[in-house]
Amino acid sequence: MRTIRVETTAATILLTEAPEPKVRDRQTGEIAKDAVSGEALMTLGVVYIEEGESSLIKVTVPEGGVSEGLALGAPVSLPGLVARPWESVFNGQQRHGIAFRAAAITPAAFPAVAEAVA
Repeated sequence: MRTIRVETTAATILLTEAPEPKVRDRQTGEIAKDAVSGEALMTLGVVYIEEGESSLIKVTVPEGGVSEGLALGAPVSLPGLVARPWESVFNGQQRHGIAFRAAAITPAAFPAVAEAVA
């Protein structure tokens, strides 16, 4: 499927769920690995705010891309953020959605608030 690059320069992204290992198989507890590097994958939750609208999203990041100093509620940066549409059939039900993946997650600063010119 096609991968769509997500432009984040105008967005504020806040960490809402700490990174935790992404489970590939819930029955066995197997941790998901990157298909190319074999590195363990982590999932985390963020709120993505842009132009007055917000969305809660889950993002997958390689374990080595998780920076120290992350705090819940704090702004973060997601370099290399991409969205990938997916669909599957589970128990006879067609399901679809968008999976988000980034190269890393790092602490960021709140953007400066521009003063309105009257």
